[in-house]
Amino acid sequence: MHEVHAFGTVVLLVAAGFSLAVGTSRLSERLAVPGPALFLVAAAVVSDIFPRISDRLTIREVERVGVVALVVILFDGGSRIGARRLRAAALPVVSLGVLGTFATAGVTTLAARWLLGFSWTTAGLLGAATAPTDPAVMFSVLGRREVGGRTGTILEAESGMNDPVGIALMIGMIQFAVSAHGTLWTVVREFAVEMSIGLAVGVAGAYALLLVMRHIQLPNAGLYPLRTLAAAGVVYGAASVLHGSGFLAVFIAGILTGDERTPYKDEVERFFTSLASLAEIVVFVALGLTINLTGLTWRTWADGIVLALVLALVARPVAVGTLLLPARLRVGERLFVMWSGLKGAVPIFLAAFAILAGVGDAARIYGIVFVVVLLSVAIQGSSIPFVASLTGVPMRTVRQEPLERVVRER
Repeated sequence: MHEVHAFGTVVLLVAAGFSLAVGTSRLSERLAVPGPALFLVAAAVVSDIFPRISDRLTIREVERVGVVALVVILFDGGSRIGARRLRAAALPVVSLGVLGTFATAGVTTLAARWLLGFSWTTAGLLGAATAPTDPAVMFSVLGRREVGGRTGTILEAESGMNDPVGIALMIGMIQFAVSAHGTLWTVVREFAVEMSIGLAVGVAGAYALLLVMRHIQLPNAGLYPLRTLAAAGVVYGAASVLHGSGFLAVFIAGILTGDERTPYKDEVERFFTSLASLAEIVVFVALGLTINLTGLTWRTWADGIVLALVLALVARPVAVGTLLLPARLRVGERLFVMWSGLKGAVPIFLAAFAILAGVGDAARIYGIVFVVVLLSVAIQGSSIPFVASLTGVPMRTVRQEPLERVVRER
């Protein structure tokens, strides 16, 4: 009986926490502060007040939570973009997602080495961890607002594309850091293998999923979203087992299936949108619980502030501005994309990889990345609507209809 009461307490606390997190969506709109920033800070404060909570949550458990959350978020993001929208902005998306990630990581590495005095290896790990933008934060900041034209497609697709690239780059950097005979060729080889296998599995998985969705009917409408969720997990797992990027595979599968007409498509989309929102809450809360705010030294804060400024004002503008030169965008649109490279759960998730691998200075890297993410989400994220207005980028509010009304209109 004690076990029932004890578990009931856990369920009560978790459910109350989720209810509070969902309720902050309105608070986030009123304060013009992105929800992820509130989740991250609130969880970090709770971990300081109740240290026993964070003591029971290991970095490995957080890493696994992050994997599951990213699978849902990337598949949902890819399906929202779809192949049709991606084709209209394929060149800038791919160049920003791949070359832009490497360029941002390179500039940040130089800053960490020359301005902060880190070793080349630690600086490279910091650069790789902070290079990707975050789809969960980008979608959360936009909320019910939609950026008009190719600009919105570029931002959404880039945030999904550069996550697998950044993860593969970080894995290569970690192998380089922990190997006694590691070379830069290790990083290049690991990246090439991860990307090529992930792409192949994503395409094959999307084709197989479409065949199943079109030709195999299920006895209950509620099973269709669950089948798609299971398929996303299979795509990720297959790519990972084959030593490829499961995150790229899931994102590609979402893109290739996003535009296709399939049974109960609206229900599947709504299910994934809700699940992605839940995944966003879970991953930011879990990451926040691993941070000890009182344990962050002034040096960690100072290093994080310097890198956040370098990323926002130097690294991303230089990389993105250069790569967008061939794109047919107005000056205001270019400036908006250059500013909107928001960091989020993925950089902290990558810093957790360094801790699990036992890399030197891993704890310091983790703290610095947390500061960078916090500043990016809270300051840059809050400024997105204002910057859009300033640069003349149209943003419209998307009206969401209740499911009952959608069903009646059929």
